[in-house]
Amino acid sequence: MKIRTRYAPSPTGKMHVGNLRTALYEFLIAKHEGGDFMLRIEDTDQERFVEGAIDIINRTLEKTGLTHDEGPDKDGGYGPYVQSERVKTGIYMKYAKELIDKGEAYYCFCDKERLATLKTEVVEGKEISIYDKHCLGLSKEEVEANLAAGKPFVVRQNIPNEGSTTFKDELYGDITVDNAELDDMILIKSDGYPTYNFANVVDDHTMNITHVVRGNEYISSSPKYQRLYDAFGWESPVYIHLPLITDENHKKLSKRSGHSSFEDLLEQGFVTEAIVNFIALLGWSPEDNREIFSLDELIKEFDYHRISKSPAVFDIVKLRWMNGEYLKAMDFDTFYEMAEPFIKQTIKKDLDLKKIANMVKTRIEVFPDIAEHVDFFEELPEYDIAMYTHKKMKTDAASSLQVLKDVLPVLEAQDDYSNDALYQTLLKYVEEKGVKNGYVMWPIRTAVSGKQMTPAGATEIMEVLGKEESIKRIKKGIELLDSAAAV
Repeated sequence: MKIRTRYAPSPTGKMHVGNLRTALYEFLIAKHEGGDFMLRIEDTDQERFVEGAIDIINRTLEKTGLTHDEGPDKDGGYGPYVQSERVKTGIYMKYAKELIDKGEAYYCFCDKERLATLKTEVVEGKEISIYDKHCLGLSKEEVEANLAAGKPFVVRQNIPNEGSTTFKDELYGDITVDNAELDDMILIKSDGYPTYNFANVVDDHTMNITHVVRGNEYISSSPKYQRLYDAFGWESPVYIHLPLITDENHKKLSKRSGHSSFEDLLEQGFVTEAIVNFIALLGWSPEDNREIFSLDELIKEFDYHRISKSPAVFDIVKLRWMNGEYLKAMDFDTFYEMAEPFIKQTIKKDLDLKKIANMVKTRIEVFPDIAEHVDFFEELPEYDIAMYTHKKMKTDAASSLQVLKDVLPVLEAQDDYSNDALYQTLLKYVEEKGVKNGYVMWPIRTAVSGKQMTPAGATEIMEVLGKEESIKRIKKGIELLDSAAAV
């Protein structure tokens, strides 16, 4: 049988990292075996619907390269692919009635007042009421009379109080739950819409989905899904429940973390390819220790049996490192196009921004890092003359002052301020003095940048700054060192 997977998000806002991982794994499982990857929009919870969320879903899938073979915009014969549109076809009520006829579901006419009197239990931190099967005891005539009178109802799943239910997960194996622990969940809500759980099962079956990937928080709901498959006499799909994604403190990754969604990460200067690569490794590992993968390479290597059951830690330090590797490997034109807006936020002067971008390309991990590397081009910062002292270069304030005073007239006489010409000029001075390059270049670089760390050497910086600004800054260095010597 051809593998068919689906990404079935609810349009409730930004795409969380966990949702993107689910989409990625569904995509990789299908493509690894030459199967189909489907997009289905699950919007049955109309109260949580967020305007524009579907656009976010489509945009994210397009940016990440997770191209769907079927979906709202690509009918593969299983449409509609939006659940609110499927409701209008009557498909969910049709299957709910089939379960009612089999005794696997029933109409429930209980009002809010009665439901408020039911016993409650705390399940996974939430207080839920346990339905007491009151309406299961209604006669056929009572049900028909209520329906004829237009009395509001829901349809509930009829789960026996005795026995157990077993389902198989590819990672966790067989999982058995006592039926007494399962509640008669609602299948059709009072507004006529199916619940997420019921629509999920009906759609997966009628769309021939073979593999279902979801977070392991859904393991507790899976016995109810399994009972629906068994009640219909349908073959259940292959279940793959993914490990929890936690922050560095091993707590569930939350929106407050600042990097819980794909959009957050893009805004923070991460590139799409690095994000996808990183997310692929949140719970899955290849046979070797390799960490950098293109999407095509992931398709080739991905084996879902290698997904871990242990929680995956969202390590922002590792993501920054990985992003840096992608920036280093990126062709310069693409890099410059992405880096230019960040450079222009810091540098307003008319300087050669391409040369500046080339300086930082291998030094940054994310684009916002650019500012701290290049801000000195816009304006010489206030700096401590202690920076002129460098043990390795064997420089101190006195030697640096002498070097700056010696090279100032030479640089004032120099017209060619290209990097090569400046370097050759200063090299002559180095040779005449019989010192090492650093002895001369360190004080000059300090004077023209005012920073301990710079993305380039003295002559490269001077080339970008130009003659007038370079001379001005060297004179400033001399002034600072002279003032300190006079004290």
